[in-house]
Amino acid sequence: MTAEQAVALVLSGQRVFVHGSAATPHVLLRALLGRAAELSDPAGAGQVVELVSISTLGPMNFDVPEVQRAFFVNSLFVSDNVRDVVHGPHGDYVPVFLSEIPLLFEHGVLPLDVALVHVSPPDKHGFCTLGVSVDVARAAVRHARTVIAQVNPRMPRTHGEGQVHVSRFAAMVQVEEELPEVDYASRIGPVEERIGELCAALVEDGSTLQMGIGAIPDAILRHLRNHKDLGVHTEMCSDGLLALLDRGAITNRFKKKYPGRVVSSFALGTRALYDRIDDNPQFAFLDAAYVNNGDVIKQNPKVVAINSAIEVDLTGQVCADSIGTRQYSGVGGQMDFMRGAALSEGGKPIIAMASTTAKGESKIVPFLKQGAGVVTTRAHVHYVVTEHGVAYLHGKNLRQRAEALTMIAHPDHREAMERATFDRFGPKVR
Repeated sequence: MTAEQAVALVLSGQRVFVHGSAATPHVLLRALLGRAAELSDPAGAGQVVELVSISTLGPMNFDVPEVQRAFFVNSLFVSDNVRDVVHGPHGDYVPVFLSEIPLLFEHGVLPLDVALVHVSPPDKHGFCTLGVSVDVARAAVRHARTVIAQVNPRMPRTHGEGQVHVSRFAAMVQVEEELPEVDYASRIGPVEERIGELCAALVEDGSTLQMGIGAIPDAILRHLRNHKDLGVHTEMCSDGLLALLDRGAITNRFKKKYPGRVVSSFALGTRALYDRIDDNPQFAFLDAAYVNNGDVIKQNPKVVAINSAIEVDLTGQVCADSIGTRQYSGVGGQMDFMRGAALSEGGKPIIAMASTTAKGESKIVPFLKQGAGVVTTRAHVHYVVTEHGVAYLHGKNLRQRAEALTMIAHPDHREAMERATFDRFGPKVR
């Protein structure tokens, strides 16, 4: 049926899951937002459509007053297209670990009326797949009362846990459009290159890798091409893996979980990545409740978890999701993997970031901004890496941490950090 016919199944007052990342179902979303006048609540009684999702890509048009009267965005991970709306009266943010989002749907904490998903075409047995985004979408499909599918031949058919039979869909809409693409390699500059070099030096042969999103993870992967027998168990995979697979650096040989296969919950990159994962049993796309489960992660050998931060205070507290009180992203899976890596035999949890913001402000600070959220506690942080070096914090006292972090701060800001350390801890006795 048409997209307009399909989204007619959505009623005012319902909670609707929206498939995320490169699987954002834009045809269905445009049709749904096009019903704003019909679904709006002029009486202000709260009977609006609630949209829940992790990060989504592409324009959302939530700045249109008519849309705002009909929809409320309850975001589980804030992306730039909803950042403004979640700070206004028509949206909000739910802080939650990525590993626990499927449980919100399963346990009825956030019961779903409708799920809008973007899938690959059915095979001869009638099974579609959730393509590049299995993560929390698998649980949404399992627990939503009504599932509406956007079926796209450009969506890769992925192996793992993302299979959905056509009988599960209340409506199917045929589309053919390219997936959103992100080229992180084009964003790598000298700072990211240096951080990549330093982080790669911490990775041993036979390690199991988890990388976050952005240019720094891809820069790190560039410097791992001469490593041997690397494994991948990560919530997200990008183009940086392709060269390592081609060179044989990634074999997944020593992993305890899914040996021989790259494990991920979603993929975000260019068409080259999407084509590589299409119908490729070398990849297993699995539910985030499994991929990000610390008990699962720690069973793999030498887990190296590399994630980023917005700022780190002089004791090692990590703010990764907000700038003061302004929500910038989300908790995501950082803590899932930081803890899993710490408990893995030979594991290394790493925070990697540039030493300054684009405006030249230090990202290593005496105190986090007022209202900032702590995503990773100082007790969980082992390594912090900037382009100026590596600070090893595990087992260090507060003063030692402050001194180690000062050494990897930008030179322009080290004197201020030294003063802050003295003001807080006084003169050094030993």
